[in-house]
Amino acid sequence: MGETVRIITLGHRGDGVAQTDSGRIYVAYTLPGEEVEVVRAGARGRPFRILSSSPDRIAPICRHFTNCGGCALQHMAPDAYLAWKRKVVADAFAQLGMAASVAPVVPIVTKSRRRAIFSAIKTSKGVVLGFHRKGAEEIVAVEECPILVPEIAGRLETFRQIAALTLGRTQARVIVVAADNGLDVAIENGRRLGRAEIEPLGKVAADLTLARLTVDGAQIFLNRRPEIRAGDLSLLPIPGGFVQASADAEAALAGAVVDHVGKTTRVADLFAGIGTFALRLARTAAVTAVDGSAELVAAIEAAANAAQGLKPVSVRKRDLFRNPLAPAELDPFGAVIFDPPAAGARAQAEAIAASQVPKVVAVSCNPATLARDARILIDGGYRLVRVLPVDQFLFSADIEVVATFER
Repeated sequence: MGETVRIITLGHRGDGVAQTDSGRIYVAYTLPGEEVEVVRAGARGRPFRILSSSPDRIAPICRHFTNCGGCALQHMAPDAYLAWKRKVVADAFAQLGMAASVAPVVPIVTKSRRRAIFSAIKTSKGVVLGFHRKGAEEIVAVEECPILVPEIAGRLETFRQIAALTLGRTQARVIVVAADNGLDVAIENGRRLGRAEIEPLGKVAADLTLARLTVDGAQIFLNRRPEIRAGDLSLLPIPGGFVQASADAEAALAGAVVDHVGKTTRVADLFAGIGTFALRLARTAAVTAVDGSAELVAAIEAAANAAQGLKPVSVRKRDLFRNPLAPAELDPFGAVIFDPPAAGARAQAEAIAASQVPKVVAVSCNPATLARDARILIDGGYRLVRVLPVDQFLFSADIEVVATFER
């Protein structure tokens, strides 16, 4: 039997929140102000019927919405959706006592996501390739995705074919990056491939829209090294590695970083990845790029060596979680950028807070850990200058944020 609840707000993961006599319940795909009949399971409620709709409810743009767990908010009108994302960022700072002035969210259009992580598994009926159902292990096979760039969305059958040739009996990940010179495909948790398995993949390699294929780090074929253009520079992604998910989002993030660094002549870029910020900054400043991955450090070095007209770029491999740059190492720099994974960089933020670096930029996909690290910097004597959210992860509950600081 269903239970009728009224949605009072959205939680930080995009689910509607209802207050009942027995406590809060979270109801996916609902909006504030709606009266909903739900089937309850603990603190979760599955929407069975919407009895009264919010004026902010719109029709989703994908037929897989609510089955595929990739998107959480396609049913929300754009203005309300962006306002909610901005509020998530402001609330994260406010919870730690910071009244941050959060800029309007930089919107990102559909058909712009250039990196996708599909799940894939072999079944008795063939390979299923898609995204997990929300809160479940089940993989929903997708036939379309309006979030992805056409170069990826239009080649789903190709990725299924590659998965059929490379998967074992367990679930695997198919990571696809639409580089500017072709598709970079990496299979993780595939199976050991012998000559008999590799030969059919040679026919796949004849498709020259595919730049590279790797299986569990082993390169199966390379038509050309994938490149991502950053103005007049080329970034070199590593197989299966992280890249900024949207070119427009990357441009917005990099623009905010470069603007804040300004005329600084010596910069440190920590958790540097493939050099998204480091190489752009090297047009005007000597840059030290630090990352814990030897592959990423090598990719930055190769990209810097291939570029023309850059200031010196030095690279270092270092685990910044276990061994952050100390204040004395940071002090010679005029600006420091750090862009850690979602867990944030508490230890590195503490070291920066104890340094005398004049300018700091923090980039994060997690407002909560960004706010924590910002609190550390502010308590160490920094002033929060700007908070810029960028809607890199369209229709999800995630948001990319740039925060800038001055001592």
